[in-house]
Amino acid sequence: MSGFVLKVATCQFAVSGSIKRNANQIRNFLHKSAKAKADIVHFPECALSGYVGTDFPNFDSYNWELLIEETQKIMALAGELGLWIVLGSTHRLTEPNKPHNCLYLINPEGKIVDRYDKRFCTKGDLRHYTPGGRFVSFTVNGVKCSLLICFDLRFPELYRRLYKQGVNCILQSFYNARQRWPSVHTFIMRQTMQCRAATNYMWASCANSSGYYSPYPSCFIQPDGKIARQLMPNRAGLMVNTIDLKKKYYDASADFRDIVIAGALSNGPKTIKDPRSKNTGIL
Repeated sequence: MSGFVLKVATCQFAVSGSIKRNANQIRNFLHKSAKAKADIVHFPECALSGYVGTDFPNFDSYNWELLIEETQKIMALAGELGLWIVLGSTHRLTEPNKPHNCLYLINPEGKIVDRYDKRFCTKGDLRHYTPGGRFVSFTVNGVKCSLLICFDLRFPELYRRLYKQGVNCILQSFYNARQRWPSVHTFIMRQTMQCRAATNYMWASCANSSGYYSPYPSCFIQPDGKIARQLMPNRAGLMVNTIDLKKKYYDASADFRDIVIAGALSNGPKTIKDPRSKNTGIL
């Protein structure tokens, strides 16, 4: 598919501490995505490696060799099926440095062409991970995409920077799952992503783990901030949505966004020569 149209497969499943189990789920979704004629397949945070601190306590006895082996199998399948893949995983660094919480970007030739490392880690993350420090953007079918991970959504400056770089779509991976009960995340996470999409006029694929209990399911957000589609809560699933850059959506701030980014905090004149405007103590 070409001409500024991109088909995105957003996947969720119960990410676990078993690399092999995660890999089997991922390969199953890749086959389904290929049958649905998706261009790119998007997985949750730590989808292959499992999430340290939740799925397993630490990296002391972690099987890094198995992680590499299963990653290579997924890369080979990407090449066989001709798919782009955004794969949540963990990237080992040289000790004593802690690993990166990462997204591998795998191209349709089965090669890792880039890697995004979670820039903002929670306090819990920092016990196990080293934050990254760079954006990863790439273009498929004329649609410029960029990668972010979970807690990054708390920092609107990231999205403003990506808007200035001409990004059309954010592929953001999450792991808000295996919780004991509903949490505040139900009411703030996707809503915050809707805000990020609408204020920057971007598409957003939000892939979350569905391990019980997950406070919200994966979703796909339009540039006007509306959730176009979502998966079933706490159940494995896949949805394919189409980005069409020729289609226009409601964008209330379009006429003023660039002047605000440049520093303006009002879209009116700098000074008004009217005493009734200057005097704030009169009716």
